[in-house]
Amino acid sequence: MKKISVPVIHCAAALLFGLTVAAPQAIVAQNHVVSSAEIQKNLAAASTARQHNQEQVQSFLSSEQAKRAMKEAKIDPQQVTNAVSQLNNEELARLAARSAKAQRDFAAGNIDNHDLLVILVGIAVLILIIVAVH
Repeated sequence: MKKISVPVIHCAAALLFGLTVAAPQAIVAQNHVVSSAEIQKNLAAASTARQHNQEQVQSFLSSEQAKRAMKEAKIDPQQVTNAVSQLNNEELARLAARSAKAQRDFAAGNIDNHDLLVILVGIAVLILIIVAVH
């Protein structure tokens, strides 16, 4: 009976270990949980949603009432407008929902001009605080 040399055993063990470690990674790499097309679709949807939310907030802040309210509160409207783009997606979505609700309530007569001005100043201050903290 022939004896197997130690270097051959080490080489075989290293090869076996390499195969057991590399094989599952190769299999996992081939079976993506999410396809690249789905990732692209989700990124496009998130980008579209962000753009819509940004336009909603910008529209709210660019109204004459908003400009007047910020001026009375000694808040620079341009600074607030610039800060909107620095908000993260979650904060932007939350503020877009609030501004849309305030506009609907004002149009429906549920809030008066004074209340709208308070809401506008509150949103402007909130935007500036969020950006300052980040």
